[in-house]
Amino acid sequence: MSPPTESSAIPGPSPRPATRSRLAWVSGERLSGWLERFQAAHGQLRIEESENGVSLFALDGSFAELAAPWPVAGRPGRGADPVQRLASLSEQSRTVVVLLIRRGGYAVSLCRDGQVLASKIGTRYVQSRTAAGGWSQQRFARRRANQADAMIEAVADHAAALPTEQAEYLVLGGDKAMAATLIAEPAVSALAKLERLAFLDVPDPRAKVLAEAAKQVRSVRIKVTDGPSPAALS
Repeated sequence: MSPPTESSAIPGPSPRPATRSRLAWVSGERLSGWLERFQAAHGQLRIEESENGVSLFALDGSFAELAAPWPVAGRPGRGADPVQRLASLSEQSRTVVVLLIRRGGYAVSLCRDGQVLASKIGTRYVQSRTAAGGWSQQRFARRRANQADAMIEAVADHAAALPTEQAEYLVLGGDKAMAATLIAEPAVSALAKLERLAFLDVPDPRAKVLAEAAKQVRSVRIKVTDGPSPAALS
């Protein structure tokens, strides 16, 4: 290594080692297998349990945050260790309203145990944004807003028609702005009072997307942050 130059004779603080994070959703029945693979890859684990999740700290500096799909709500999971209890909690039968909306379509549903019990899926055309300017752009923006408003009103009516008497939670997904406007519609005021679970980032809702969302709703959300690589520490 070459000697430091005059400008670098007084070094600044060392940069933090680079890390990267990734997300996964794992069902309760698969959680023990995921844990075994995580430990095999990262070394001995220290496990900390919180009210609605579990944190794993690995020997190589990696860690994982495991979040329950819903609150304990007086029904804690069963098991001999925190991960077993978390898996048990996620496998409990809870009834969830799932409302997915994007510019390209919508899906409203009632889900339980990873299955879709009732649903309405469809498409409504909302134009894309344009780079045109002036009066044409203003006319286009009004047309687009009218299309979006009409879609949201129609989806709200479909959602209100779901058999939601036993629903415990609400999940929104898709486009955040459209979902926020949807749940503010008077037609779904009763659904808006349900306790809200994590937002789902999904593509244009179709039957397959909704089926996956029904499974994801009851899965453990895992955020893994890898420890620094040897190169980052050198």
